[in-house]
Amino acid sequence: MHRFRPILSAFLLLVLSYARADAEGAIGVAVDDFSYTDTSAEPTNQTAAHERRLVAFMAALRRDISEGGRYRLVPSAQNGAAFKVIGGIQKTSTLVQWAKVAVIDVGAKKLVMDKLYSFRGDNDESWRRAEVFVSREVIAALGMPAPAALAVFDFELEDMTAASAGASAGSDASHLAEVTGGVREALGQSGRYRIVDIGGEAGKAGALRDCGGCEASIAQKLGADQSLIGVVRRVSRTEYTLGFQLRDARTGAVLARGDSGLRMGADYSWKRGAVRLVSERLIDSQ
Repeated sequence: MHRFRPILSAFLLLVLSYARADAEGAIGVAVDDFSYTDTSAEPTNQTAAHERRLVAFMAALRRDISEGGRYRLVPSAQNGAAFKVIGGIQKTSTLVQWAKVAVIDVGAKKLVMDKLYSFRGDNDESWRRAEVFVSREVIAALGMPAPAALAVFDFELEDMTAASAGASAGSDASHLAEVTGGVREALGQSGRYRIVDIGGEAGKAGALRDCGGCEASIAQKLGADQSLIGVVRRVSRTEYTLGFQLRDARTGAVLARGDSGLRMGADYSWKRGAVRLVSERLIDSQ
């Protein structure tokens, strides 16, 4: 009978965790039991010990995730889970074990974590250390949603001056490329976005600022979640304004937009102004 006490204790812990699932604002998380495989070819049969340690590991993992009330344990995605945790452990030699752990964003159907860990030892203490490390990694992943796939299209120039369009075309193109590159880099480094390669798709649509939101459908075809277009408006050789618009690629809905006031500076300052605008209005505001 004593062999079933750890299982009973884990079950009671899980029931108590579900009883706290009504905590206001808590995010539902389903934690599936991890699988276990022993390919170490050791002569001693350790099946019972491994079952006991795995039960303790899962109980501790569920306890750590639900501790503090930010997350609540639910049996499955059908019971309101926003995230699902799955994994497996494999023993490959006397002292080496591997743990494969993944966290799935159920609504977005995306992996927010998919990692392989190794830990040494096969006793209660080594399993406890492994659980502490894995739980920290899982909790960190739960607190950081998967970055949105973003198609940042080339910034366009709206020249409001009376200067000849061909006089500085080469210089303008170079500075616009710097603007686009700077914005993509800032958004990618923020951790909130995964920048999608747009290839030559944008050029087929002409001026995106005048296409009534067609950039959203182009972005969706590229596999992006969102699209961003931007415009540099040159008022004079030393004055300009900036604007950008962010859309949901699936619905075309405008998610965010930003416009700068009149800025002083020649074309070499466009990049700095654009990066500052998206940082203030899009990255920092979130």
